[in-house]
Amino acid sequence: MSVDKAFREMIRNEIEVQLKPLRQVISRLEAGTSDLDALRDVAERLAPVAAAMAPLFGAQVAKTGKRGPGRPAKSAGPVPAAGGKRRGRKPSTDGARECAIIGCGSPSRTKGYCAAHYQKLRMLTKTNRRPSSWVDYAPPNSVEDVKLPRGRAAAKALAAAAQGSST
Repeated sequence: MSVDKAFREMIRNEIEVQLKPLRQVISRLEAGTSDLDALRDVAERLAPVAAAMAPLFGAQVAKTGKRGPGRPAKSAGPVPAAGGKRRGRKPSTDGARECAIIGCGSPSRTKGYCAAHYQKLRMLTKTNRRPSSWVDYAPPNSVEDVKLPRGRAAAKALAAAAQGSST
């Protein structure tokens, strides 16, 4: 026998000795998974019986399969927002100013207006329809609200505002 063959045989034997415990563990795991498969089959066969018997004992069985159409039911607890934080600044509760719009009553957040009226202010400014009374940092309950047209009337008002600014 050559030295090369003897060396290879020695390495092969050492590897076999090292792998023997691993092979035993793998064979035990394979035997365990067959037991788990048998248990899963039994559970699947008994599921319809358990679902039929659950109301008699007051148990609730989780429904399987597809959910119905529409939104899922609301959960009992509050749902945390993504990332755990809400965007934007919270209105302060200690000595908070009210919105500048008469009768709004919401706390002011930006430039003296609540979030909804500030968005309206931005839109009015963008379309060149901002009333002169809608000033930045107006005192609380001092500005008359503007009723904006909707639909076809809104399109005509925007066109008129665009013509007024271009001439």
